[in-house]
Amino acid sequence: MELLNSIVGSIDDVIWYPMFVILIGVGLYLTIRTRFVQFRRFPEMFRILGEPSGKDADGRTQISSFRAFTISAASRVGTANIAGVALAISIGGPGAVFWMWVIASVGAASAFVESLLAQLYKHPGKEAYVGGPAYYMQRGLKARWMGVAFAVIICLTYGFVFNSVQTNSIADAISQSTAHFNEGLASSAGLKIVLGIVLAALTGFIIYGGVRSISAITQILVPVMAVMYVGLGLLVVILNINLVPSVFLQIIQGAFGFKEFVTGGLMGVIMQGVRRGLFSNEAGMGSAPNAGATAAVSHPAKQGFVQSLGVYFDTILVCSITAFIVLLSQPSFGDEAAGASLTQSALASQLGGWAVHFLTVAIFLFAFSSVIGNYYYGESNIQFLTERTWVLQVYRALVMLFVFIGTVAALDLVWTLADVFMAVMAFLNLIAIFLLAGVATKVLKNYDRQRKEGKEPIFHASDLPEITGLETWDGGDEVTTRQFWIDHETLRRAAKK
Repeated sequence: MELLNSIVGSIDDVIWYPMFVILIGVGLYLTIRTRFVQFRRFPEMFRILGEPSGKDADGRTQISSFRAFTISAASRVGTANIAGVALAISIGGPGAVFWMWVIASVGAASAFVESLLAQLYKHPGKEAYVGGPAYYMQRGLKARWMGVAFAVIICLTYGFVFNSVQTNSIADAISQSTAHFNEGLASSAGLKIVLGIVLAALTGFIIYGGVRSISAITQILVPVMAVMYVGLGLLVVILNINLVPSVFLQIIQGAFGFKEFVTGGLMGVIMQGVRRGLFSNEAGMGSAPNAGATAAVSHPAKQGFVQSLGVYFDTILVCSITAFIVLLSQPSFGDEAAGASLTQSALASQLGGWAVHFLTVAIFLFAFSSVIGNYYYGESNIQFLTERTWVLQVYRALVMLFVFIGTVAALDLVWTLADVFMAVMAFLNLIAIFLLAGVATKVLKNYDRQRKEGKEPIFHASDLPEITGLETWDGGDEVTTRQFWIDHETLRRAAKK
């Protein structure tokens, strides 16, 4: 196991230096091409979030922007927000948090473009729309081979590796809680085996229900878990409000190399922040667009705005809460890698032993919702690769198996594997969105022009005939008709009276 850890770690170290340049470079390029869309259109993100989705040809309510947002948020807001942030701080020090903020701010432009493209090139599925990088690689770039490569990697990465990460953190958190009652049970293999079986069974129960079942669960779980965790974090901040300025100072000093940690100085701190930040918010990685494509919206840019908001929600809000919980407990850095257990210990030192068990519940909700969202990313790409139903059934069974395996895997190996797979996937997607940036900016300008004219933006393929390869956007969706929005505005005004 140590040899395997060493090999994977060496690959991880090599691959992330060029990925850092590409990730930041493409994010800055898209920021400029879109005229800083992630900042200038920030209020628009909230305006769109609660919009209705209309009904499909069979009279069923389609998946709304909010429900698509919660699928991606379920995947984004996971153990990376609790265990990943703690891991970054334990290895790279407080400065890693600053670089998480940077990658979120730059990455929000990448998130906007990739989700806009996923909407633009989406495909009508059996239950709802499907789409994502594989689809815009095939239809936008005319590169089926690239789409196939991406689809295979995301199926492996999210269905297997990332889900192992999530259940690994669940097992770690539950062991910490159990140790307060029975240390022998907490460290036993039997506890992890039972936990793995339960998690696999719960996963199977939900994923066999399809995307509508998944979105129905996530739209409840995501808000509940976010409010619970953010509320607890804010309580810690309020109780230590006098120490908050010094924590900010720690973060800034660490970010620019004024203090050095085990990773080898400034570049090591930056790498920890970028890796954990990307694993958490997934901006530019090509995962969230798979969820964003499911929504029925009137214009492709709308889901781009919503998915950009998801990056801010994940990193600037939830990850920062974890960072403050950990740093306010004044932990030591560089001694050893520590995940969820570090956050639990920090909470316990602030609020008492009960907080360990509260966080265990929060981690369970965060991680399990991520397992559901991660699975959907795989399912939508299995549909891209083949229409054979037996392949999807085999994939579901393997996902359940890896959910089980994740409960007994070593922490370092699982996280390192996640880093390697994430880098390869992000590389392919970043190339695609870089090449399709011109298409995205044309669609964005179409949106901006309609907003300036005081209209609710609506898009039809005929508006930009130079863009080819579109399967939808023919005006068939209820939300893409002008009358739908006239009726919606009438109802909204009537409700105010």
